[in-house]
Amino acid sequence: MSTTVLAAEQLGNPIANIAIFAAFVAITMVVVIKVSRQNTSAADFFTGGRSFSGPQNGVAIAGDYLSAASFLGIAGAIAVYGYDGFLYSIGFLVAWLVALLLVAELLRNTGKFTMADVLSFRLKQRPVRLAAAISTLAVSLFYLLAQMAGAGGLVALLLDIDGRLGQSIVIAVVGALMIVYVLVGGMKGTTWVQIIKAILLIAGAAFMTLIVLGKYGLNLSEIMGAAQDKISGASNPAVADRDVLAPGAKYGGSLESQINFISLAIALVLGTAGLPHVLMRFYTVPTAKEARRSVVWAIGLIGAFYLFTLVLGYGAAAIVGPDRILASAGKENAAAPLLAFELGGVVLLGIISAVAFATILAVVAGLTITASASFAHDIYASVIKRNKVSEEDQVRVSRIAAVVLGVLGIVLGILANGQNIAFLVALAFAIAAAANLPTIVYSLYWKRFNTRGALWSIYGGLGSTILLIIFSPAVSGKASSMIPGSDFAWFPLENPGIVSIPLAFILGIVGTFTSPADKGVPERNAEMEVRSLTGVGAEKAVVH
Repeated sequence: MSTTVLAAEQLGNPIANIAIFAAFVAITMVVVIKVSRQNTSAADFFTGGRSFSGPQNGVAIAGDYLSAASFLGIAGAIAVYGYDGFLYSIGFLVAWLVALLLVAELLRNTGKFTMADVLSFRLKQRPVRLAAAISTLAVSLFYLLAQMAGAGGLVALLLDIDGRLGQSIVIAVVGALMIVYVLVGGMKGTTWVQIIKAILLIAGAAFMTLIVLGKYGLNLSEIMGAAQDKISGASNPAVADRDVLAPGAKYGGSLESQINFISLAIALVLGTAGLPHVLMRFYTVPTAKEARRSVVWAIGLIGAFYLFTLVLGYGAAAIVGPDRILASAGKENAAAPLLAFELGGVVLLGIISAVAFATILAVVAGLTITASASFAHDIYASVIKRNKVSEEDQVRVSRIAAVVLGVLGIVLGILANGQNIAFLVALAFAIAAAANLPTIVYSLYWKRFNTRGALWSIYGGLGSTILLIIFSPAVSGKASSMIPGSDFAWFPLENPGIVSIPLAFILGIVGTFTSPADKGVPERNAEMEVRSLTGVGAEKAVVH
């Protein structure tokens, strides 16, 4: 049976799906337009005027963080690989402890608009801001292509669109909507879209979880056993041989596969604390106390959601089956929508798919506002104009950058269409952990750290990660690679975190100690320490 016929048979009425999509877009657009009237300054556009409470920001962080990778990619990975798929959930959640304990409060106190405010606080402004902005743009683009690829697969499945041309058009439409959200609403509009989306996503996942549990007498063991039985009966021998209740279905067997898992785990756990669009959310609250509260709220909501993914993933394997999942237009990413259709027909499918669509829109809007703000504030205002620029000009340049980034995201999303979204996001986490986290940690905790150390760490971490990704099986050499028809891979691991992240930390140390003349300005070091611990003067521009 062809993919098109299968998708049409399973997913009913595309018109109903389009209607629910349109309703969500209309409602959120009204909210964005309403809050955009309050944007009167650069602080309003970039950080929402620091006007959000801890709980509000915590829900927004959950909305920003629970991306298409969380809902579609992880559910699909669990449905096909079982235990090994759930490892993504564990890594994404544990990562928040690193963010809470190491960076949340200090970062909020030290910066103003972007991550580069912290990294350049006591170092040379122009080279460090340029490096931090380049890193922010790189991470954001990788994350964008994952969300765009998810949009293509999801909407193609729901609207019965087969072939790359139709899915490419879908990705372009998502990109256009994303650009409109950012241009109109700025950070305030984006934040409210994320709050709405987080509530809908968590509520929808909870509802589906309860239905699945109800089908099996509230017994998780029954669900997992039924999933294993369904997978054992799969028509694909490679799938049928998997034991999805034990480790090893994806990352077991060879030593190389086990090292690949360790590399993935390192990237997931350390990546969150270096994600620019997550770090920028700490600037939307008025105090460090609210920053801590927002992280605690986010951890609670995100933790609950990842428990839901365990039930949804195994439920999809048991009720839908791996054959139907892998034969659908969205492949692994279609597990959650297919499960929704089996549980509640066209209505539940439309609602859950609209929530997934909202997930993608909210996350890409957050990524775009972060990347465009970094370009306007760090590259244009600080490097090009040497801080001789008005706030109005910064906002104007940010809007232009949002359009350019949106177009790039569309192009990259089309190229990455069909990949597992959780896997693509893991690559973005590896870049964030290598390029950003070492410099953030050293800047906040090591007084001896200097400009050369920051530049070596950022560029070394960024360059090595991207280089290893390009020449890894993620890009070529396998049937599931981004470029399946070619083979120029020489690096054996799909995720380079185990190499590039320690390398970036080492480069920061080596760069610092090989530049003995640059020991910083003691007054700036003292000012940063006081500000990071107390938050005094956090709203002031960081210029020296």
